[in-house]
Amino acid sequence: MRPRAPRGVLPGALGLALCCLCGALGPWRSGDHGWKKLIMVHHWPTTVCKEIENACSDPPDYWTIHGLWKHEWEKHGTCAAQLDVLNSQKKYFGKSLDLYKELSLNSMLQKLGIKPSINYYQISDIKDALASVYGVIPKVQCLPPRQGEEVQTIGQIELCLTKDLQLRNCTEHGEPRSRRWGDAWPARATAEGPGLEVCEDGPAFYPPPKETNH
Repeated sequence: MRPRAPRGVLPGALGLALCCLCGALGPWRSGDHGWKKLIMVHHWPTTVCKEIENACSDPPDYWTIHGLWKHEWEKHGTCAAQLDVLNSQKKYFGKSLDLYKELSLNSMLQKLGIKPSINYYQISDIKDALASVYGVIPKVQCLPPRQGEEVQTIGQIELCLTKDLQLRNCTEHGEPRSRRWGDAWPARATAEGPGLEVCEDGPAFYPPPKETNH
């Protein structure tokens, strides 16, 4: 299933991101090109609108790719450019789009019966279902529950790749478990609470479009 063209403006979520996660010491710095994996970062627009406290007129009802063009190339593309297949902006963003289509997260979730709902999902069930399809363990990130909310809200799914662009587990045994957006970029905090974090095991809300209260 090919994602439909965006109908509304969703700041920060309609660009492209094939992010390079750098060494265990932290984010990439100028002159330091040591990194271990690439990350295809998918955002759920309804949750992003909630996170940035933006009404987001008619946000897309499918998973989009995290990031803005200029920011992603400057922060991640120049790091990934050590690979011949990603060593220009055209190659970097072209490969991001190719992988987005090949991984087809939207249609995979639909086939697995994981759809936006007023009912809650167990995070372990989502991860297990995706692992059964992709053969690797993804990283699922949520907004923690805010005042008056019962559970966390699903907002981001990461699928990780090797430098050979083969799928790999997002977290290996013994690797530090970063809570906020991996080690490559910071979470956005809002006045009401923190930004996206690695989901806690347990129930989570996968909000239907325009249904952000629970």
